[in-house]
Amino acid sequence: MGYRSTYDGWKADPEGFWMGLADAIDWKRKPTQALFADKAPIYEWFSDGLVNTCWNAVDRHVAAGRGAQTAIIHDSPITGTKHKITYAELLDRVARLAGALRARGVGKGDRVIIYMPMVPEALEAMLACARIGAIHSVVFGGFAANELAVRIDDAQPKAIIAASCGLEPGRIVNYKPLVDAAIEQARHKVDFTLILQREHAPSKLIAGRDFDWHEAQADVEPVDCVAVEGNHPAYILYTSGTTGAPKGVVRATAGHLVALNWSMKAVYNVEAGDVFWAASDVGWVVGHSYICYAPLIAGCTTIVFEGKPVGTPDAGTFWRVIAEHGVKSFFTAPTALRAIKREDREGAFIKAQDLSGLKALFLAGERADPDTIEWAKAHLGIPVIDHWWQTETGWAIAANPLGIEELPVKIGSPSVPMPGYDVRVLDEGGHPVKAGTLGAIAVKLPLPPGTLPTLWNAEDRFRKSYLNHFPGYYETGDAGYVDEDGYLYIMARTDDVINVAGHRLSTGAMEEVLASHPDVAECAVIGVADQLKGQMPVGFLCLNKGAARDHADVVAECVKLVRDRIGPVAAFKLACVVDRLPKTRSGKILRATMVKIADGEDYKMPATIDDPAILDEIRVALAGIGYPTS
Repeated sequence: MGYRSTYDGWKADPEGFWMGLADAIDWKRKPTQALFADKAPIYEWFSDGLVNTCWNAVDRHVAAGRGAQTAIIHDSPITGTKHKITYAELLDRVARLAGALRARGVGKGDRVIIYMPMVPEALEAMLACARIGAIHSVVFGGFAANELAVRIDDAQPKAIIAASCGLEPGRIVNYKPLVDAAIEQARHKVDFTLILQREHAPSKLIAGRDFDWHEAQADVEPVDCVAVEGNHPAYILYTSGTTGAPKGVVRATAGHLVALNWSMKAVYNVEAGDVFWAASDVGWVVGHSYICYAPLIAGCTTIVFEGKPVGTPDAGTFWRVIAEHGVKSFFTAPTALRAIKREDREGAFIKAQDLSGLKALFLAGERADPDTIEWAKAHLGIPVIDHWWQTETGWAIAANPLGIEELPVKIGSPSVPMPGYDVRVLDEGGHPVKAGTLGAIAVKLPLPPGTLPTLWNAEDRFRKSYLNHFPGYYETGDAGYVDEDGYLYIMARTDDVINVAGHRLSTGAMEEVLASHPDVAECAVIGVADQLKGQMPVGFLCLNKGAARDHADVVAECVKLVRDRIGPVAAFKLACVVDRLPKTRSGKILRATMVKIADGEDYKMPATIDDPAILDEIRVALAGIGYPTS
């Protein structure tokens, strides 16, 4: 069955489609129906079923006789260590950790914050919570204490599970002092913490509150899985917004299981026994969905990687991991690929490895510019698939579904909507626009299983943020268009569509043009305030390593490129060369913050920023071209 017949089959009978896919999950009690719409526009899936995520991710594979298969490969170029954990070993470790939590009073519905680096114990903590019906909230390891405190007060956890430290190239990040400070700042007080002591920086434990990871498990009984209702929250994941209080995205248990299990074969074309690697972090949604849960639910081997795309030790580390561990399908962010391309334009590190087992490369998290896709495709010789989704959705809204049918790739497009997503492009009044017309991308309700049913303790905010602007639709916050063949193009966040003298223009389209310049490794375009035209585009260019050309010449060529390809209407006249762009730790460029700097406005330091010093560099670069003007 091909893509079109699969998508049309879902559309003709959504209930039957999802109930059929639910058969691939082990249930304690099967649901009687798929969609529960009695509280529309708040929808739920499989609510009257009883199920356990940990059973489906671990126990059932052991019960099926596959306990000796590797479940997790930990590869840490920072520590120079590698080790493997089988499904049987994972079951034992998770059941004991769950027992330690149960022994200290954690049960169904209790929240647990997890604050850990890229170690297997982070996944074990998530699965242990799921095993006993506790709701975990993973916070990116190393987040500032005040940001952790905000999440403590919102989630009101019974416990925090943390490591003593995280490791970055050339430095140790001590987590425990940040945990202590957050607990001190938070109004809500946790009952206890579990601390994984890492030899690189063990921490001092506070008697009666802090417990050692291993000692806490020494004398406890392993516990069995607790079945929970299908609509029971599996986890809360706070979105890394740059303004305002973080939003706690809720993921309901049953829909999460059904959607993620289906996506592994349908989208990524992997199944039980295959090695799958998502090069992300457990603190982000990709880490939740495609490092921890989906690969294990599908019976794959997943990789937990503690390193960086460049610098640990070089731009070849991703290819070394893929070759060494037999990765079949690889998922990373365009920003990581651009960093590699910048260091290794000729692909020498790729040629040095046997990558014959790698069948596809998937990109998501930022728009994948055509130049980067072409570079990867030329050097790897495999499908390079851009796909699009969000923290809120938990899995792909649009993709090229390799496990159903490999569709023709249109570079610049994440391909087509997946079953469950009825994607529309709307004008500002909420009316559908013609093919090829830029507009707001929305999804007709209900959203499919696996997506957010609401925000944690904030239903009004959920409605206001996602549902109220376009009644009957989920507002994605992204802008783009659909072509005549139904392929979707994501051009920018809605906020990044700028208005130049009455013309609505996509900054993403300009970035695409700039990225095609042979000396440009990475770029960003923002709209700055202009008294005459409303907004004017300004470009930031990061050049390839070894590009020794005069910056003024590169800027002039880039300005001409945009004029030639988009036209004078873009009014693109200003650009500057910078060494790096300000990003979140997950690789998203902080365009909104750059706009505030250019416009001379106050801004809040984004909690997720990778390196605050970069903002000073952006300020200097903007001053060099006359911004802010006041």
